[in-house]
Order: sequence, then structure tokens, then C-alpha cells
Amino acid sequence: MASEPSIAPKVGATGNPRGSERVAVELEGLVCSFPGHDRNGGPFTAVRNLNLRVNDGEFVAVVGPTGCGKSTILNVAAGLLQPTAGAVRIFGEPLAGLNRRAGYLFQADSLMPWRNGTENVAVGLEYRGVARPEAERRADEWLARVGLAGRGRAYPHQLSGGMKKRVSLAQTLILDPEIILMDEPFSALDVQTRLLMENELLEIWAANRKSVIFITHDLEEAILLADRVVVLSAGPATHAIGDFPIDLPRPRDVSEIRTDTRFVELYKRIWQAMKEEVLKGYAQSKARP
Repeated sequence: MASEPSIAPKVGATGNPRGSERVAVELEGLVCSFPGHDRNGGPFTAVRNLNLRVNDGEFVAVVGPTGCGKSTILNVAAGLLQPTAGAVRIFGEPLAGLNRRAGYLFQADSLMPWRNGTENVAVGLEYRGVARPEAERRADEWLARVGLAGRGRAYPHQLSGGMKKRVSLAQTLILDPEIILMDEPFSALDVQTRLLMENELLEIWAANRKSVIFITHDLEEAILLADRVVVLSAGPATHAIGDFPIDLPRPRDVSEIRTDTRFVELYKRIWQAMKEEVLKGYAQSKARP
């Protein structure tokens, strides 16, 4: 069997903005299988021979057909899932257990309903031993940074979907992780709120240039946000089939750059690489009982 293509970073004008060759996340020869999950009761291989590197300070978006294993890859990088085979290295060190250097922004709402906004954002600091008054002071500062100044006393049920996502973002970033893992964080938002959140994310990211792995099924979103877009095949046994540097200038306004000629060129080029896999994934989903 031929080995799958290695996804090595291509560093250009927009990639690796800190100017460092240090690799933040490296997945090498990754295999993830789950026993008893295929139609015949045998092991189901979600990911096979996947290689992915993300440089320090680089924003990498990962796209692929629905159900291809994108979230599985993110869970491995977070240390939430032990791979069947392959190596996982964080800043050059093998990952053992949870990735303490990463913050994870989930797709689903993970706020605690009995805590107000300030308390939800502060909870991570409290777990780290920060006194509650100081933790809540810093939480209110972060809420202001994500556009929710004065809303810290509101509970999750009193917030819109976009507001809850802002609270979740502040909850992740207040811990100052070196790596940010994001699993389709804006997919449930309406179009207008999504545009606002994408610009908010880019502004916050530009201030400190954390390493980001951003999972999305939306190719437009991937191009608008990222330094590189990695394309995955349809599952099962998903693997990387393309790695595309995004040479759009920064800073970016996602509502304006969509009309840029270079954006249109990049979209057409990447879509051609993934179109067949998307159709294959759609056919597989229709065939499932």
C-alpha cells in the first residue's frame, strides 16, 4: 500500500507569523480504529496514516466531508483519545494524557447553566488555584474583550447563541493556552453572527498568535481564517489529500475578502481537490441504514 502524503507546513508570507520553525502539534502516521463498529462487527478505522504538522503561531484549518473523522483528529491532539498507532508530539514532546498546553472550544454549548457568564469564564482559573475575586475580575476583562462588557451576570439561558459562543471563547482564552483546538465552533450560528464571531476570532488571534487547529466543514470559512487549509478524504480511513497555503493578506475582514479575486481562485482550486471526496461522503451517508 502506498503511504499517504505527508502534510508538512508550507511557510510563506502569511504562515508561521512568529518566524519560528518550532512545531506546536505533530501527528505522525496517525491511526484511529474502534473495535466492533463496522457492519460486520469488526474494527472500524476512522483515520489511517495521517500526518499533520502545525507550526508555532500558525492558524491551520482542516476541512473534509461530513463524518470523515475531523473531530477524531482534534480529540487526539487534545489528549482525549488515544490513537491506535502513530505518534503525537506537542512542541516536540510525546503527548501523554491530556494536552495541558491546549484549550478546546467545542461545537456544542459547554457552559454550566447554574453559573452566570463571569462564573463560567472564571471556572478554569479557580481550578488552577486563583482566588475567586481575582478570577472573576479577569473573567470580566475577557468578557469585555469579546464584546460582552456588562453581561457577566447573565446566565446562559438569558444569552443568545452568539453571546454564549463568546462566553465559551473567553472561557478558553482566559487560560492562555499555547494551542487552541476549535471544533466547528460557529456552525450553529446565523450568518450575521457567524461573520461577527469570525472577525472577533481573527482580531484576538492576531494579538498573540497562538497555534490554532480549526475544524470546519465550510471551505469558505477555512480560507477566510487560516494560514493553511488541509483537506481530508472521505471516511472511513480518512487521510490528508491536500495542503494549501492561504496567501491572502492580513488583517482580514471576512465580510469583504470574499470578493477578492485571490479568494475566489483559492476556493476554486481547493474545491476541485475536495469535490470528489465530498460526493463520496454524501453517497456513503445515503447508503447507511
